[in-house]
Amino acid sequence: MTPQRLGFFTRLVRTDAGEDAATVYREALEQIELAERLGYDTAWVAQHHLDPREGGLPSPFVFLAHAAARFPRIRFGTAIVTLALEDPIRVAEDAAVLDTLSSGRLELGFGAGGSRHAFELFELGGADRQQVYADKLAKVTAALHGASLVDDRGLNPPAPGLRNRLWQATFSAGGAERAGRAGDGLLLSKAQPRDPAAPEATLWEIQQPLVDAYLRALPAGTTPRIGASRGVFVADDHDEAVALAEHGAARFLDQLGHNGGPEVANSVAEVLRDIYYGTPDEVAAQLAADTALRHATDFIVQAHPVDPGHAATLRSIELIATKVAPQLGWRSDERTRS
Repeated sequence: MTPQRLGFFTRLVRTDAGEDAATVYREALEQIELAERLGYDTAWVAQHHLDPREGGLPSPFVFLAHAAARFPRIRFGTAIVTLALEDPIRVAEDAAVLDTLSSGRLELGFGAGGSRHAFELFELGGADRQQVYADKLAKVTAALHGASLVDDRGLNPPAPGLRNRLWQATFSAGGAERAGRAGDGLLLSKAQPRDPAAPEATLWEIQQPLVDAYLRALPAGTTPRIGASRGVFVADDHDEAVALAEHGAARFLDQLGHNGGPEVANSVAEVLRDIYYGTPDEVAAQLAADTALRHATDFIVQAHPVDPGHAATLRSIELIATKVAPQLGWRSDERTRS
């Protein structure tokens, strides 16, 4: 496994009922600041609506514009914007403004999914998600590519190069093939719905067919881009890592029934089956067995669903960069570190 880039991902989850959004946003910015200082290549955020325990950021472009003004080197990604719920031209405009402000540092990830509550919020509860997504993806892609939108007027501001930094997230081989045909990047999730006929399959066994379908569909000469997100929590002590992981998994399990999303688990063990946690050496060994990661051009770590608290998350970010990722072939560029 030799990932070209190391990414940090946050859902900006509110894990404590006493936390307000300002605290969650401030802590996320502190985590991104540390990631940039340690040499991480990218910082990714998710978009969620309504439930702060699922994810606390409905407006990723606003948050990332603020982050881009504070942090001059690290790249920023959306994983994902739920495109089915958005106006595609407005998304293209917001993305173009952010990309301009950040000097071309945006990685633009889209997906069709989202919680049932979010689709109901936007009065799309009965919509064909995949068809709505495909239609809107075609529009935003054309706009970013410079197509005429009205008469001879195109996207303003233009976004040169952003079309080549699109990513698609999917749970299916068909979706991976679609991303490959388009020449887009493929985003793999930290968790994957399982076939009832093979409930014990590992995450990489489930995702390898997606990787294969994507690579087969890429146009000749197109460089593959595969971003593999993984739940990773690293602590200095094994017992501490296990205790925090199990506590976070129990909290997450309690939330699953309320989210209306694609993830399914019936026990703490099932929540943690796809999560890599432990000491640096333990986590490095676990990750080395993940065959899907061997194809990844971007290795993206997130503490969710452990969500161990701000201090423990900061320490995990540090241990991943200094102890874990180097064992997997990643090296930070010392010239970028302050």
